[in-house]
Amino acid sequence: MLWPFNHFSKPHAPPRRTIEAIYGMIVAQAREPLFYAGLGVPDTVNGRFDMVLLHLWMVLRRLRPVADGAHLSQALFDHFCGDMDANLRELGVGDLAVPKRMQKFGEAFYGRSAAYDAALEAGAEPLAQALRKNILDGRGIENARQLAAYANAVIGALAGLDDTTFGNGAWQFPSPAPFASLRPVKGPA
Repeated sequence: MLWPFNHFSKPHAPPRRTIEAIYGMIVAQAREPLFYAGLGVPDTVNGRFDMVLLHLWMVLRRLRPVADGAHLSQALFDHFCGDMDANLRELGVGDLAVPKRMQKFGEAFYGRSAAYDAALEAGAEPLAQALRKNILDGRGIENARQLAAYANAVIGALAGLDDTTFGNGAWQFPSPAPFASLRPVKGPA
């Protein structure tokens, strides 16, 4: 027999539509053409995946101090994993290969999150170097600096939101337009 009051000890699950709205904003922002045309992010599956990870990291970072933020973070991460799983299957990846790919996605997320957290604490240039390595394939330090400036602006804008507004998904990402060149900066430096 189930205890009739066990729902009192369980954390309140965030509404699915809130998770879908926030995740939808992350994906929409990651697809913003200015990242690819103006900041030199490779317009590839990997480049788009890295932009989703960057935006997911910024949102999850903002959720850390929010009351019940751990549950919202977990629900958002679970939604991300479900989306990646569905995308792999849609691309025709076989059932036996999906778990291995998902493990690699998880490793990529946690590795980049740790690198970005450490770099953010160290300053603007280390963040630019981390973004250059992970998103820009080691190229375009000026693009990486612009992308780091964008990330810092997003982190600042998200920090300026009250917890209720943020937790309800009633906000938008800042535009990358002020940080994007009309033409991407090229070159190995």
